[in-house]
Amino acid sequence: MTTVAPPEQARPQLAHRQIMLLMGGLMTGMLLAALDQTIVGTALPTIVGELGGLDHYSWVVTAYLLASTASTPLYGKISDLYGRRPVLLFAISTFLVGSLLAGMSQNMTQLIATRALQGIGAGGLMTLAFTIVSDVVAPRERARYQGLFGAVFGISSVAGPLVGGYFAETDWRWIFYINVPLGVFALYVCSRVLRLVPHTRRDHRIDYLGATLMVAAVSSWLLALSWGGNEYAWGSPTILGLLAAGAVLTALFIVAEGRAEEPILPLRLFKRATFSLANTATFILGFAMFGSIIYVPLYLQIVKGASPTRSGLLMLPMMAGVIVTSIVAGRVISRIGRYKWFPVAGTVIMGGGLLLFTTLQVDTPLWQAFIYMTVIGVGLGMAMQPLILAVQNALDLRDMGAGTSAATFFRSLGGSVGVAALGAVMNSKLSEQMSGSGMAGVSINAPAEVRKLPPQILAAVEHVFVNALHPVFLAAAVVAFVGTVITIALPDRPLQGGTAPAEAASEEDAAAEMEAKAAAF
Repeated sequence: MTTVAPPEQARPQLAHRQIMLLMGGLMTGMLLAALDQTIVGTALPTIVGELGGLDHYSWVVTAYLLASTASTPLYGKISDLYGRRPVLLFAISTFLVGSLLAGMSQNMTQLIATRALQGIGAGGLMTLAFTIVSDVVAPRERARYQGLFGAVFGISSVAGPLVGGYFAETDWRWIFYINVPLGVFALYVCSRVLRLVPHTRRDHRIDYLGATLMVAAVSSWLLALSWGGNEYAWGSPTILGLLAAGAVLTALFIVAEGRAEEPILPLRLFKRATFSLANTATFILGFAMFGSIIYVPLYLQIVKGASPTRSGLLMLPMMAGVIVTSIVAGRVISRIGRYKWFPVAGTVIMGGGLLLFTTLQVDTPLWQAFIYMTVIGVGLGMAMQPLILAVQNALDLRDMGAGTSAATFFRSLGGSVGVAALGAVMNSKLSEQMSGSGMAGVSINAPAEVRKLPPQILAAVEHVFVNALHPVFLAAAVVAFVGTVITIALPDRPLQGGTAPAEAASEEDAAAEMEAKAAAF
C-alpha cells in the first residue's frame, strides 16, 4: 500500500531555537519517565526496610509498569482528537502529583497507589514526546532531533541506578521529590512553546469500549508476566487464568476496534507493511534489550563486588555508546533521507554484543566487559530511534498520535515479555546449578549479602551465577538476530520532507514570522 505523506503545509513552521527549546522540555519529561523505570529498584530494599510490607515488594515496580504501559496507547488517540498540548500538560501534571505523593508515602499501600499514578502520567510523557516532534518537524529532519531521545534512554539506564543508590544512602524520598523541579521546568516550556502548534478540532466519538478492553487486556498480560515464576508458579490457576483472560480480552478488543468509528488503535494501520514490520522489530528490540541488560549491573555487583552506585558508574560505556550513536545516526539519516539499514546494522551489532557477554567469566577483566557494553550501546543507538521514525513515516498526520503510541507500547510490552521470559531462563538455570552444587538455600536476591558469604561459598556462587547468565544472553542474542531478519524486510522508502533549495527562502520567511509571533515568549 502506498503511504500518503502528510502535507508539509499542515505542520507549523517553528524556528530552530523554538524547536530546540521544545526538545528541552520534551526530553526532560521523557527523562523523568525513563528514570523512574530504573531509579526505584536500587533503593527499594531501603524503602521496604523503612515502610515495611515486604510481601508487597514487587507491587512497587509492577504498579508503575502496569499503569504506564496500559495508558500509552490511550494518550496517542486522545491527543489526536483533543490536541497535544492539553494532553501533554495533563500527563506531566499527573506525574508530578504522583511523584510528590510518593515521596510523602507513610506505608507501602500509599507508595504503590502513588506509583500507579506516576505510571499513568509516564505513559503520556514517553509517547507524546515522539508524537509532538512529528507534528512540528518533517520526517527527514526529524531523525536528527529524535536521535537526542535515544540519548535520554542511554542516560536514564545509567543515571537511574546511580542516583537511586545515592539517595538510598541519604534520603530515599528524594528519589521522587527530585522529579518536581524538573517536571515544573518541562511543564512551563512545553506549555509556552506548544501554544504555537495549532490543533484542528474535528468531530469525533471516543471509543470507550475499546479503551476499556485494551486496558483490561494489557493489565492481564502484564500481571501474568510479572507474577509468573515469582509470586505464583507458571502453572498455577492464577497465572493460567490471567493468560486466558488476556487472550479473550485481546480478541474482544480486536473485534471492537474493527467496528468502532474512532478506534483507539486503528487496525487498518497494520495493513501497511512498514508499520507492522517496524512495530514487530520494536517489540523484539525491547525484548532483547530490557530482558538481558538488567543482568549486567547484577553481574557487576555479585561478581565484581561493586556497590549499586558504583555499578551504575561502570555502565557508562554502554550509555556512551547509545548517546553518541543515536545522535550521529540521527544526523546521518537526516542527510541521506533513508533509515532502513540503520536498524538492520543496529540489531546485528547488538546481537553480537550479547553474544560477547556469553563469554563472561568470574575473572573477566572490567575493561573487557566495558568493550562488550559499548558494542551493545552502539547497536541500541543505531536501532531504537530509526524504528520509531519508520513507523511515523508510514502514517498520515491524522493517525500520528495513535501510530506513534503503538510503537512505544510495543517496545514496553516487548520489554515486559523479555524480562519475564529471560528471567524464567535465568531462574531455571540458577536453580538447577544451585541444587547441583549443594547451595539450594543460598539466595542471590541481595548482592550485598552474597558478598558477605565465606570466601569458598562466595567463589562457588559467583561461578554458578556466571554460568546461569550465559543462556540468558544467548537467548537474547538469538532474539536480536530475529529482529535483523525483520528489519531487512522493511520497505526502503525515502523519508518525506526534504528541503529543496528553492523552498529555503519561503521557509526562512515562515520562521521569521513565527519568531515575531513568539516575541512575547
